[in-house]
Amino acid sequence: MKIRDMTRCALFAALLAVCSWLSVPVGDLAVSMQTFAVFLILDRLGGRKGLIAIGVYVVLGAVGVPVFTGMRAGLGVLAGPTGGYIWGFLAAAGIYWALEGRVPKAVALALGMLVCYACGTVWYELVYGPLGWWPVIAKCVLPYLIPDGAKLALAMLVGRRLRKV
Repeated sequence: MKIRDMTRCALFAALLAVCSWLSVPVGDLAVSMQTFAVFLILDRLGGRKGLIAIGVYVVLGAVGVPVFTGMRAGLGVLAGPTGGYIWGFLAAAGIYWALEGRVPKAVALALGMLVCYACGTVWYELVYGPLGWWPVIAKCVLPYLIPDGAKLALAMLVGRRLRKV
């Protein structure tokens, strides 16, 4: 990997950390700009490099750097109720990488978002369960569909602007 690519991955991992801190708590979950950053990372870096940038973010948080929502860190966050969404960011990057160039970018990002929801919802049910799937989906997915859709559109818009730079 070229130094330029490593620098971009590091900068986007830092952007993801900053966007994670921009959050509004909603119960045991939060509405944050994390998903915006994930979508922007994938839009600008692509699947492989995006997976690396998101992986750097996860590793930093796992070793104790306070990069997660609420300026939290550690393996406890990754094993807690929101850990599935963090793991879902990696899964979304993998899906995006697999679909890159085969489907429109917006479709790949939306499918990545759904995979992230699936990881987070299953994880939440495992941590707090058994609550039942419909109550968990009503709590962990439905309230976030519109905000995350808006963040996806915003990330694509910003990504388009950044392409020119």
